[in-house]
Amino acid sequence: MSRIKKLKRPVASFILLTNVIFWPLFCLVGAVNLLGFPTWVFDVVRCLSAWSSTFAFAILFKKIYPSQSFGHFVKQKLTNKLHLSVIVVVLTIQVSIFFMIVLLVWNKEEVDSILTISSWGMLSYYFIKNLLSGPLGEELGWRGFALLELQKQYSPLIASIIVGFWWGMWHVPIWLTTGFMGIDLIKYSLFFMLSIIATSIIMAAFYNLNQNLIIPIIIHQFFNFFIGLINGNLVDLLMYNAILYSLAAILLILINPKNVLYKTVPMNN
Repeated sequence: MSRIKKLKRPVASFILLTNVIFWPLFCLVGAVNLLGFPTWVFDVVRCLSAWSSTFAFAILFKKIYPSQSFGHFVKQKLTNKLHLSVIVVVLTIQVSIFFMIVLLVWNKEEVDSILTISSWGMLSYYFIKNLLSGPLGEELGWRGFALLELQKQYSPLIASIIVGFWWGMWHVPIWLTTGFMGIDLIKYSLFFMLSIIATSIIMAAFYNLNQNLIIPIIIHQFFNFFIGLINGNLVDLLMYNAILYSLAAILLILINPKNVLYKTVPMNN
């Protein structure tokens, strides 16, 4: 049996394949929408497109970790005990940001309701749909693999910025279908990138503290969930998110300036 040759640039290969898989799936999402398929079909296809990074990582896995099994790798990322203190701090940061943005929107915009969802049933459906079409499909590849792999060469801060940048660039097709043009599209793209890089830094900090993939999944879930709940101008919402999440990220860096984001122990592969 021939020996499997390891990839020389696994993170670059992962990012490239993630985009190669994502683009056709994203086009399929657009086709489903244009052809008027039922909403549930659109949601399923959209969910599949969000899992492109997991599909890419699974395809490349044996060339990255030849001696491991994919199932064992995933299990490792979920076995460390969750620290209640980490979860409480994460939720406190994100809930605080949510209420600050609600207050900013309330004072600035004239809307009938500050929230986009008015029933518990719709709220539950939105929460589950958001979880399946974002955090669960993206975090194994971006944080479970790419972040930890880059931390073998760089500090957690630099690694999280690199991952955040390419994670943000992966969303470019979505930017182009927002309907924004000109200066609004530039603002949207800029605030989106700032928000997502800041969130990537926050994820790295708390993931390194707890070393369980549930932590970045929680952060990702509530980042998406909260912004989708607020009824306001999307560009303004992203601007508020960019400012507040960036401030939170800077505060975390200032708390731990020497180790820049808590790389106190080596991360397991």
